[in-house]
Amino acid sequence: MSLTMINHSEKELIWDVVLSVLSILAFVAMFSIGMGPIPSVYNSEIFPLRLRAQGVSFGVAINRLISGVMSMTFISLYKAITIGEAFLLFMGVAMLGWLFFYTLIPETQGKTLEEMQMLFGTFFKGRSTMRELKKNKERVRSTDDR
Repeated sequence: MSLTMINHSEKELIWDVVLSVLSILAFVAMFSIGMGPIPSVYNSEIFPLRLRAQGVSFGVAINRLISGVMSMTFISLYKAITIGEAFLLFMGVAMLGWLFFYTLIPETQGKTLEEMQMLFGTFFKGRSTMRELKKNKERVRSTDDR
């Protein structure tokens, strides 16, 4: 929004420039601890050992390719639309990505490779499969306690 205000302003607004720079720095920081490392971390957890190297390298290659395409097309994009609208477009894509990760990608913490194979075999039913896995673990624990 501050970049759009800079574009439409008659005079230079120092606070707006500072806000723009701080917003970009905050975005980079949040991306680096949030969605940025997902391809590397997630790929290293979900692939079986025999395919892990290929899976991780493919994920990193796709991540770098998309980053390169975005970097190479950014100037053309903000010249076609305004720079503020370009960042709003990126924000919309980031929100859709977050929604995708939150709703469709299952949690892998504490799961065995066999359990993850079951989770990813039922892509759109990941949450219900996770509930079933938890119930099965609880049943196994309760029978072991007897």
